[in-house]
Parts: sequence; C-alpha cells; structure tokens
Amino acid sequence: VQLVESGGGSVEAGGSLRLSCVVSRFSFSVYYMAWFRQAPGNEREGVAAFSTAGLTWYAGSVQGRFTISHDNGLMTLYLQMDNLKPEDTAVYFCAATESQVYGQHLSSKMYKYWGQGTQVTVS
Repeated sequence: VQLVESGGGSVEAGGSLRLSCVVSRFSFSVYYMAWFRQAPGNEREGVAAFSTAGLTWYAGSVQGRFTISHDNGLMTLYLQMDNLKPEDTAVYFCAATESQVYGQHLSSKMYKYWGQGTQVTVS
C-alpha cells in the first residue's frame, strides 16, 4: 500500500489550500481514510476522517473550515482547507486502514498505512 500526499504550501491567514492523497495497491472495498497533522513539539492529531459508507468525522478545531472528500475512481482523498489560521501550520499526513475501531476514527492508532506528509504553513 502506498499513499502519496501533495498540495501543501505556504499561505496567508484566511487563505485556502487543498491537499490530495493518492492511494495505490489498496484493494479493499470497505475502508477508512483520514488526515492527521503534526506540528513541531506536538503529538500527531486527527483532523478529518472518511469511510466508504459516506461518514465523516472532524476535529472540533477544523469543523466548518475543512472538508474531507474522496474520489473512489481516482482512489484519491482530499482535504479542502478554508479560512486557514496560523495554528493550522503542521505537517499533514494521509492515513488508511481496512478496519475500524468505533469511536477512534481520528486516532492514529486505528490506521495501518501512512503517507510521508506534506508541509502546510500559514502566516
């Protein structure tokens, strides 16, 4: 399984970015994907998660500003980030797994496969 993120960069506060994560060699029909972020000195935190059943989960800090979506045909996960704030600055990671742990969709412990991360800087 391979996950490759893209779309990170530098933006001013109030701006927008869209992250993409292309998944390959992943053949499960039911699966869960998520975006996590990690700022220097902080633990990795879940930002948003998605299931093939169409359910989504968001961290309170991004609710209403970030939108997770998925293109099954392209096997690509997206994170639309609007009204960005300096505290959103972090390395953003894409993650995937084929089984869920109820209530843990924003926990890094639930996910088996990870991308290498993409830097988002908001000034």
